[in-house]
Amino acid sequence: MTPTEPADSLAAEPSARALAVVELARAGRFEEIRQLFTAGLRPMVTAAGLQAAWEAELAQHGQLTDVGAPVSDPADGAMITVAVPVTFERGRQTLAVYLTRDGQLTGIQLTPPDGASPATEWEPPGYADPGRFGETEVTLGSGPLAVPGTLSLPAAASAAAPVPALVLLGGSGPEDRDGSIGRSKPLKDLAWGLASRGIAVLRFDKVTHAHPDLVSADRAFTVADEYLPDAVAAIALLRAHPSIDAGRVFVAGHSLGGTVAPRVAAAEPSVAGLVLLAGGAQPLQWAAVRQVSYLASLAPASAAAARPGIDALTAQARTADSPELSVDTPDESLPFGVPAPYWLDLRGYDPVAVAAGLPQPMLLLQGGRDYQATVADDLSRWQAGLEGRADVTIRVLAADNHFFFPGSGPSSPAELAAPQHLDPEVVAAVGDWIRG
Repeated sequence: MTPTEPADSLAAEPSARALAVVELARAGRFEEIRQLFTAGLRPMVTAAGLQAAWEAELAQHGQLTDVGAPVSDPADGAMITVAVPVTFERGRQTLAVYLTRDGQLTGIQLTPPDGASPATEWEPPGYADPGRFGETEVTLGSGPLAVPGTLSLPAAASAAAPVPALVLLGGSGPEDRDGSIGRSKPLKDLAWGLASRGIAVLRFDKVTHAHPDLVSADRAFTVADEYLPDAVAAIALLRAHPSIDAGRVFVAGHSLGGTVAPRVAAAEPSVAGLVLLAGGAQPLQWAAVRQVSYLASLAPASAAAARPGIDALTAQARTADSPELSVDTPDESLPFGVPAPYWLDLRGYDPVAVAAGLPQPMLLLQGGRDYQATVADDLSRWQAGLEGRADVTIRVLAADNHFFFPGSGPSSPAELAAPQHLDPEVVAAVGDWIRG
């Protein structure tokens, strides 16, 4: 690759993409590395932060002197790990590059020379028993924006003994039905865990994952477009299923999906109840500023280098808040380059106020180590708005991060590199609440 070759022209072939990341770093083209990340992760990555991290490695190991032949993970899954041997003046390392199947970055990590061995395929968590349920593929909606999904149906379900059911809504960005993050699949964990406990679960690819080109071509696309049509279609599909109790169809949303869940229930009153898993309540643009600031704080030595990126995002967040915001506001002046209609729609929706006006019971679960939706900035808003409601249950799982993976110490993106499973306490809490 020549120094002038644009990053977006690079082939998505895993080894070539991984080598390109190394060469972009060597050439100091960190904004182009940032653009290679998935849309969901890009808001948490700044060019300045990438540059600071790279320069910190050079300060420790010396200049990069040699790049070896990359080794791709041969596993047939949603994610690929490419191990690139790299030699610095003061020793060898391995750059682990984590990619989606279409070549988008989900993570970069320098490890010891043997520290990036190929990862194994996803395996069911211990609380899932595939013998207790079956799965069928479904389609939600029709026309060019129809999305595929999976229905996990308990084996004991029948017209004579219908079971409760749950619709799962993924978080921000183009999430697949499993909520894949690295090699972990928390939404699939939840679906299999609940199906093993006698609760049907319908999960589906977000329209932004299934049809990214069509969505990106529609500048008027909003949060409502991102979630409501497919969520309502999923509820209707479950209510019409002969083996599902039409009066016990619930909705669970993770992260932005949790933010939007009350809006779904307002649009479809038949929903029996809501489960909010780390649902955001702070305005999205300011949550993004907070997250980026937190990530910069994890590396004090490079915090100053991240400051320009934080300041730029802060200015964009102010534009999203401005009374002057209109559909004609330039995209580049708004957070993540997302067009104004998306922010105007978000600005007109108060998730806590909508939730407070709903008659349905709710379960709110929050990770104590979560820095993306936090106890202080998000859960506190839900607690204040829903205070005094006997039908609202709130529980904080102190050891869990944003994806409800248990751990210890400050949460960071690095802890997502290894495959993990959803905290079994989440499965138990949701299952018991639905059955109760």
